[in-house]
Amino acid sequence: MFIDCLRQAKEKTKSKIYAYCLMTNHVHLLVEPSTEDGLGNIVQSLGRRYVQYINQTYERTGTLWEGRYKSSLISKDEYLLACSRYIELNPVRAKIVEDPGDYPWSSFGFRAEGKSDALLDEDSIYLGLGKTKEERQLNYKKCFLENIPNEEINTMRTATQKGGIIGNEKFISDISRLLGREIVLKRRGRPKKTLTPF
Repeated sequence: MFIDCLRQAKEKTKSKIYAYCLMTNHVHLLVEPSTEDGLGNIVQSLGRRYVQYINQTYERTGTLWEGRYKSSLISKDEYLLACSRYIELNPVRAKIVEDPGDYPWSSFGFRAEGKSDALLDEDSIYLGLGKTKEERQLNYKKCFLENIPNEEINTMRTATQKGGIIGNEKFISDISRLLGREIVLKRRGRPKKTLTPF
């Protein structure tokens, strides 16, 4: 039901979803929104449908999710592939399964094994992994055989938690120039109060 609500939200907002993983207490999505407000609109549309379904099914009221969604900007290069891998290895890191292919609630089956999934789109980096579907799947699986450095995992976590950017130095520099300010990862929430002398 969650995936169906997500698919409807994706179609409504004309966005693309490249990777996902549904965990027991959180969800990871790799989304390319079609507009500046697209990501927020997807989450809002998904929330309306899914929370209404849960509340009706389980005769409950109120909100279902706590807090606001977290997001980060990702460059469309090898970092996009790294993010897909990070997302699809969530159940392995959580020790739910030993192999990402054993977890049914992620995009791994579509990207690595050719399973049908109406929710997903193919990004240009994935398409560049081979000339045929089979070649792309094989090369995608090879990415999962590599030992993933802890630094890469920490980069993904930090950028997502703090609303940062995932990409090379040039990409981050380009975004900084576009925004007219330096990109610095800051803690979320209100700034700490400081004592003002009288």
